[in-house]
Amino acid sequence: MTETDKTFADFGVAEPIVAALADAGITIPFPIQSMTLPVALRGADIIGQAKTGTGKTLGFGIPLLQHIIGADGSSADTSEGRSPQALVVVPTRELAQQVAEDLRTASAKSDLKIITIYGGKDFQPQIDALKAGVDVVVGTPGRLLDLHGRRVLRFDSVRTAVFDEADEMLDLGFLPDVERIVAALPAQRQTMLFSATMPGAVVSLARRYMNRPTHIRSQDPDDTTKTAKNTTQFVYRTHAMDKSEMLARLLQAEGRGRTIVFARTKRTADRLAEELSDRGFIAKPLHGDLNQQMRERALRSFREGKVDVLVATDVAARGIDIDDVTHVVNYQCPEDEKTYVHRIGRTGRAGHSGIAVTFVEWDEIPRWKLINRALELDFDDPRETYSTSEHFYADLGIPKGTKGRLKRRKPTAGEDAEDGPTQRPPRQRRRPSSSDQGQSSGPASERGAADSDGAAGPRRRRRSRTRGGKPVGRASRAETGHEG
Repeated sequence: MTETDKTFADFGVAEPIVAALADAGITIPFPIQSMTLPVALRGADIIGQAKTGTGKTLGFGIPLLQHIIGADGSSADTSEGRSPQALVVVPTRELAQQVAEDLRTASAKSDLKIITIYGGKDFQPQIDALKAGVDVVVGTPGRLLDLHGRRVLRFDSVRTAVFDEADEMLDLGFLPDVERIVAALPAQRQTMLFSATMPGAVVSLARRYMNRPTHIRSQDPDDTTKTAKNTTQFVYRTHAMDKSEMLARLLQAEGRGRTIVFARTKRTADRLAEELSDRGFIAKPLHGDLNQQMRERALRSFREGKVDVLVATDVAARGIDIDDVTHVVNYQCPEDEKTYVHRIGRTGRAGHSGIAVTFVEWDEIPRWKLINRALELDFDDPRETYSTSEHFYADLGIPKGTKGRLKRRKPTAGEDAEDGPTQRPPRQRRRPSSSDQGQSSGPASERGAADSDGAAGPRRRRRSRTRGGKPVGRASRAETGHEG
């Protein structure tokens, strides 16, 4: 039996976990899981180097769960107020939710309690959940440290600690917080660290806090580039005034499913999502200025298929773990090669194929050439392309005659109105307020005619002046030197 033929049971995974995964249609491990499980199940420390979307969550998640329920699947401790036995630290709220959901899927046949801890939400529900007793905590560094400092979250029972997307935590400035968390953990524990890249600070962290770790690297031997093998890439030199039309036509390509469009700024993400909605597409923005509830709703709608175009900034898109994204569009050229790899890594995941399209404006060509050279791509001189270019239609499978605006459609049955196109409500004429009284809005003769004719409009209230309790007329004001 080859490694690719082995099931989870062949690796010694406990029956409740195997059954739960089978119910979810997961029976054969991905390569990173096949490499990780034999080492992690025996409790050894691991440094895993793998791109996002390769299935590493179950690679660390299955051993983490099995260490709690036991190899024989015996029931875990269910006492009230129990401290977590496993901790997973991730860089973003969205990734915390995704990891916790995967762990719940794998532990559906057991009584394990898994909760998420992250900022942007009230403390009290998280505090109540911890006090009720929990087995696994998945969270972001800042909120984890905050609750630990309040003595609500205890680390003394943690036997397995996982640090996922370590390079992203480094980029977001979380490394000092991660070091404080590691220092607060028990000395006797299993530590697993996963990262797509291994910058010096991450390697230093691993050397200081891990015990003779096994380095596991998941990469296809024939994959000579740093980008996903299952993703077909296209790069076009575009004009700023034509990009939104190109995008709208691209979104009508054959086989186009869930699509993530990347913008560099929050303002661009908002504007573009609104324009796509106006063109008839079901699009939502995702960026850091949205509150947590709005971000969760946008992601949930995208995951459930109610929204099929997500316009996201780079930071907000970290942690989006949805396997069946068919297209990624770089509406604005990425800042560097790492951002490019991260963006297009949202498609071509978990064995699926994907398409990545990058628009490069004339003034972005120097930056793109650096990205192209660093990743050893073959797009050093992107082809000049417009929304009417024949090769653009042919490359992406866009039907001939496609225009950049959809016919107006009626909401489908069961479609939530709040998940439909986000169009601005029509402007309403503002009613004059008291502060408007007396302000000029047109020629004096027109205002006077409107007042004398009794037309609808603000009536001027005549004010009378008094002095010493007696009314002052025009003559008396003139006599005293006052101008009317």
